[in-house]
Amino acid sequence: MSALAQRRDATQAVTLDAAAGAYRVRPGGSIQAALEAAAKDPANKIVYVHAGTYRPAAHGQALIWFNRRHDGITLEAVGEVVLTAANPAIADNKAPSFPAVVNHVVYFGDGVSTKTVLRGFRVTGANNYTTGTGERSPIESHDLRKTPFFYLDGGGIKIYARAYPTIERVEVVGNYTSPCGAGVSVEHLGRPLDAAVFRDCIFRDNRTQVTGAAFDLLHGSRATLDNCLFVGNIANLGVDYVGLLSGGEYHPEHGSGAMTVFEDSRAEVSRCTFTGNWAGVDDNGTGSTYVKSIFWNNTLRGGISAGARYEIDITSGGGVRESFIHGETNDLRGTIDRTVNTFDPPDPRFDAQFVPQAPGYEAVGYRPAAAASRGRTSR
Repeated sequence: MSALAQRRDATQAVTLDAAAGAYRVRPGGSIQAALEAAAKDPANKIVYVHAGTYRPAAHGQALIWFNRRHDGITLEAVGEVVLTAANPAIADNKAPSFPAVVNHVVYFGDGVSTKTVLRGFRVTGANNYTTGTGERSPIESHDLRKTPFFYLDGGGIKIYARAYPTIERVEVVGNYTSPCGAGVSVEHLGRPLDAAVFRDCIFRDNRTQVTGAAFDLLHGSRATLDNCLFVGNIANLGVDYVGLLSGGEYHPEHGSGAMTVFEDSRAEVSRCTFTGNWAGVDDNGTGSTYVKSIFWNNTLRGGISAGARYEIDITSGGGVRESFIHGETNDLRGTIDRTVNTFDPPDPRFDAQFVPQAPGYEAVGYRPAAAASRGRTSR
């Protein structure tokens, strides 16, 4: 058998590289077809996606999706790979959602564990396109309860039910949703058994009608974020219609941040940087931690909330420690221990990649992953 054994489906362009123990997808091929092939393959659980832009071929709920049968698969970019919700060739150019044709770019569903890895992609193009209602869905078991946010939130990445993927070196950029979680929405159903994991990720220029411009943790959800950057994200672009329908707007005076953590949820955040967002973090959760992170001038304009911009709005601030905090309003609720954090430090003097150049910042904040490990190597 040759070093490169190929099995090609003429319709889907899926190739098995036996020497690498992986499936390969190139422009024109179907990533989902490769995931399905890997799901059925007991030995080859890696899918490499080669440089290019991958768009939906039809209207639907997601460009690509993972469920229990895909658990343990690694989907990795080789070169510069863009996954987008947009396909102007088939989108309705009169629709407000143009040119998006799927709700989510990437969906992780019930039964996905941290052994399932998404690595090295740029995820973009969501624009509040929504299809589907009720309990029946082509990307999730009909037996699993579907909330409205299963369809509405998580334009870039939606994580739902008992799903705890590992997401590494992914850039989530330029997505819009209404109401919430344009970049990422995590919605665990029932008591979480684990946490969704994000490492070395960038969340940039995402926008929402209401909460969690870049990232939200809906009620009872968990996530771990290590060495991530949040910049240019704007929430509260319009009226909180969800809150008005359910008894009251959510944080109407000061609005929501680049990341929103709802009640009974928990975020474990370390070595992250939040800068240049509409606001930093709003957290009504339980037991959240923000360690060795930078919150700097989250004073970007653009939302409708009339109150002051803030760095952190947290009901229980005991988990904020060893962090550097400065902005229009540092600690909106006055819950953060000043003795274990640095308020109003010197200017970090961020470089073009948001690495602080000022002395004293060596151990805090985001550092970009090496270019070779961000999906730019040849495999």
